[in-house]
Amino acid sequence: MQNIEPFRHAHISTQGLPERNRLAMWREIYGRGIASVDIEPIGDEPFHAEVTFDLLPGVSIAAGSRSPAHYRATRELAGRTRDIVAVSILRSGAASATQFGRELISGIGSASVLTPSDPSTSTMITRGSFITLALSRPTIAALAPDYSQAFGRPIPSNNAALGLLIRYLDLVRAGDELTDPAIAQSVSDHIIDLAALALGARGDYAEIARQRGAKAARLTAIRSEIQRDLGRSDLSTELIAARHGISPRYVRKLFEQDGSSFSTFVLAERVVKAHRLLIDRRYAHLNIAQIAHESGFGDVSYFNRAFRRHFGAKPSDFRDAARLAWREQQD
Repeated sequence: MQNIEPFRHAHISTQGLPERNRLAMWREIYGRGIASVDIEPIGDEPFHAEVTFDLLPGVSIAAGSRSPAHYRATRELAGRTRDIVAVSILRSGAASATQFGRELISGIGSASVLTPSDPSTSTMITRGSFITLALSRPTIAALAPDYSQAFGRPIPSNNAALGLLIRYLDLVRAGDELTDPAIAQSVSDHIIDLAALALGARGDYAEIARQRGAKAARLTAIRSEIQRDLGRSDLSTELIAARHGISPRYVRKLFEQDGSSFSTFVLAERVVKAHRLLIDRRYAHLNIAQIAHESGFGDVSYFNRAFRRHFGAKPSDFRDAARLAWREQQD
């Protein structure tokens, strides 16, 4: 993947290209302009490809989908690339990747590790999707000095650090936080830390990566899961810990190290969800007790007290104001 520094975020697709020139234009725009590869479609299926790029400090993220095709980095094209390590994760479909005569993909959820300065072939055998990270080689080498041992073999889908990296990428890409430079730098650091662990960081290097990246990614995933399950009456550290294969004590410790607590975070997210439901016209049919229940509160009196402490007003005040606004919109 060549330098795409003019972009912070960009999406390109064959969908917007003229059908008769689609392949030729994609070969030029993506093949030669970005990825430094030759592209050869497989079979009679109409050629399709789309990629979304996010450029962070020291990390480029390319996520997209492709119809069956070979993507070949020849020796001539490989010589144009930057000093990076490419980690490509297969998200769906069947694919193959070879470099130095070795197969680098072992199924969905596994990752291939490529050195773009050497020839390689990546093939999407069926229509499928992927995420590829272009990581600064010097930065990775500082955390995982033996990273080159990952060349020539896949990172299996059951690699714990890889699994955490995938979940973290899904979460940060789904939000809009990457537009904030300070957050983008932090996210980049966490991605590099997790990638270094997946590539085999050892000893003190691994401990540094775990302390920074793995903990942050784990807490991000836990927070997202809590927000998704706020309505569950049995939401607890025990439930979350069991899902993530860690202890309830470690879950509590992650929040404490972030200056909060599990219960404080859950309570704040529940009252925020209740506020969102109260002012959303789609939930106008729900009364306050029902909204409290939907937000995870089993006791309406406790819900009213918690809501008032957080927002400085009663839930009924927000519902009345929302109804007035709805009526004005109708007039």
